[in-house]
Amino acid sequence: MTNKAPWDSSSSVRSMEPTGGCSPTVPEPELYRSIQAVLPRENQQAPDCFNKGMLRWTLHKKVQNNPANSLSLVWVLIKELEKAERWDSRRCIIPLLHTLMYAIIQTAYIPDELYKRVYDFCKRLLTYPHPYCTVGLSYTRQIKTERFIPGLMYQRMVTAEQRLKNEHYPIQERVFVLADPDVFSSSMGEVLFGGIEASTSSSDGLLSPLDHMCSVVQHSIQAALGAEQCDGPKLARALKDMGQDVESHFQEVLAALEQSAEEGGRGEGGALRSRLKKLYNKIVTDTDSEPLSRGRLCDCPLPNPEMSFHLWTDDLDIWRELAKWFRSSSMSEQFSLCQEQEDFELGESPIDLMPAEMSRFSVMSNDSGIERDLPPGADPSPSSSLDTASMSSSWEQCKSEQESMRLSRRGGIKMKPSVKDNMVLMQETLEEHASLGGGRGGSKGATLQRRAGSSAMQTPFPKQQRHFTARIVVMGDDRVLGRMAKAYYFFRKREARRLFLTMKVNLQFYYIPVCRATNSISSIKENLHQSKENLCNLGSYLSMVDPWYNSNINSLGCMIPKLAKMQQMNPGRPKEPFVSDVISYYVRTGQQPVYFTIYFVKITFTSQTKEPVEDVFLTHLEMEFPEFRQISASIREKPKKSSGELCGAVVSMNYRKVTLSGRDIDKGVSVRTTGAQINAIPSNEAEDLNCLTLTLNETPIKTKNSTVESKIRSTNIKIRTLESRAFTVTLDRDCRRTYRDVQSIEISPCLDPGYCVQKTMRSKVNRSKPGEDKDAGLSKYLNKGLPLPINTFAGIIT
Repeated sequence: MTNKAPWDSSSSVRSMEPTGGCSPTVPEPELYRSIQAVLPRENQQAPDCFNKGMLRWTLHKKVQNNPANSLSLVWVLIKELEKAERWDSRRCIIPLLHTLMYAIIQTAYIPDELYKRVYDFCKRLLTYPHPYCTVGLSYTRQIKTERFIPGLMYQRMVTAEQRLKNEHYPIQERVFVLADPDVFSSSMGEVLFGGIEASTSSSDGLLSPLDHMCSVVQHSIQAALGAEQCDGPKLARALKDMGQDVESHFQEVLAALEQSAEEGGRGEGGALRSRLKKLYNKIVTDTDSEPLSRGRLCDCPLPNPEMSFHLWTDDLDIWRELAKWFRSSSMSEQFSLCQEQEDFELGESPIDLMPAEMSRFSVMSNDSGIERDLPPGADPSPSSSLDTASMSSSWEQCKSEQESMRLSRRGGIKMKPSVKDNMVLMQETLEEHASLGGGRGGSKGATLQRRAGSSAMQTPFPKQQRHFTARIVVMGDDRVLGRMAKAYYFFRKREARRLFLTMKVNLQFYYIPVCRATNSISSIKENLHQSKENLCNLGSYLSMVDPWYNSNINSLGCMIPKLAKMQQMNPGRPKEPFVSDVISYYVRTGQQPVYFTIYFVKITFTSQTKEPVEDVFLTHLEMEFPEFRQISASIREKPKKSSGELCGAVVSMNYRKVTLSGRDIDKGVSVRTTGAQINAIPSNEAEDLNCLTLTLNETPIKTKNSTVESKIRSTNIKIRTLESRAFTVTLDRDCRRTYRDVQSIEISPCLDPGYCVQKTMRSKVNRSKPGEDKDAGLSKYLNKGLPLPINTFAGIIT
């Protein structure tokens, strides 16, 4: 690294002296050392991982306030990527590539030579296996477009994330941060909320839409013209002095860039540069007599996206918050929403819309049901209100009219889904199934390994474009993920009955594992207890399969308690947007999902008067007999027990054994046990199968007649007590989701409501053909399960 780089003398930006408002120029060797420090290593220890997450944030902060530093970082990163390619260091490719693209978006100007090197490298990744080819394809398309339309990624990102009103780019996004109140105490909640608040302000105060419009105009003109034809400080002063007039220039810049994007970048970008050059002369000439055609560039930091912070209590309905955000959007008036649909969606919660729990009024009608037979003056139009008062008044009106033998009709909503609605659900399942490359119960070549990745190369059914994207970031342990899986399950069931958000809002899920902070006195004991029972199983799994997730996101969960303690010790210290910056980096670059199956469980109670309960879980199910709770703890400490010491209740287990060959075997055994643990998340990479692992609390005893395995891998399990004893069931380690006096449980993967809709329609059509295959036609290609996709940086790296 001692030789002088060939671009040092040719780049006018590199040789500029730092002036007021710019950070000092960082030398190339220092950037190289910083990049090497953040890369994940083999057998990386936990403290080292936490430091790397902070170092990555420090690196981006170091270069974002000086265009020369950003350009230098891009040059160093592409050279490191080419070196990793020569040495076949694949572990470093995706971290370096994400860091490179994040720097390119924020760099003021990039020479065409550098664009070409980045594009050629991303194109070579297409020959690599998954997930490198998936990430490479995504960035190849972006770089190809950015090369001929400079500044397009920055413009689209800021416009969508800040929801800037315009007529040319209708995409809008928002980040919803959902924190578990049991994990986030008052101090940790203040750190999170304070970081989000600090990210939306600058030294001059809160950032307004006009400030974001100025940044878009500034960055677009600089990215197209460069320092040879643009004076950055002069342009920045002119835009700041314009006030409200800058909106017209913002609309003109958007129109120019989007028109070039529609034309496919024809003409090597010459027409776009000429148009932006005229706009630059117009803006600067309005303030001074003669614009400067050569100068230095100004930095345009990428603002964090619009975020809303929520403590996920029982009163919070995230789907209603999404509906409110959609209606408050500046683009919502472009979509037709009937009043009946709005009242229906906002008037009932997802749980209230379960078919088994819906209450209905039955009113006897003595007319023919034909509209022409209505008496004169009758109003056949349905009412648009569904509240309790209108329903009770309608009931009383119907009762009085029945007594007088007059025709009565009560307003309602037609709930039968249209053909278009059914096609949207089917299209989702087709797209998801194609991107997963198969699944259990689908094609014959299905694999048992956990499914990951979503590549446009593998998806022959493109998704319908939606102008709204909700990025849902869940923070907490496995309990909050269980709540998210349950809420998502009920949301899909509601959408299957009547589509509303599915057709308009694209949902993206993100997860940041955070455990409850320990006290200083009992920290050793609690840490020992947590080592035996990991409360963030899913976060540990994502850290195992994606090293970059481990360095940046898994480490964030351990940094938040430390930041809370630092803030308590120094209450007057200014709030740093560290947490919000990491969340912004995660939602922008983490676009490769890992799919986790949501499991359905039917719980039957010992009481004959108590109805069975249907619930779902994502990571863990625990069953135990309360009277053997203390014995169960001692058995776990001493797993090897003799036959004379064996105790517990007798249960029968029927399950379908999962095999690597895909030939499942149905088995049934009876065993004496004090309880069992059912895990959906593998503990190590060797056992990464997309199935459940049932482990009994005690070591089973082999007999001549039957053999019980120590670990049972299955996707369908039925457990029933054969004695008068009842057991307790806890879902996702959440004490709020504990069921007592349970007699039996039945576990199976959740069915996707999109598949259920098609199955119901097909059963009605083929009612006269009982012998026909149930999965004929397009249903063979549908993803029958309901997975919860959690976005990561690379998916699963094998």
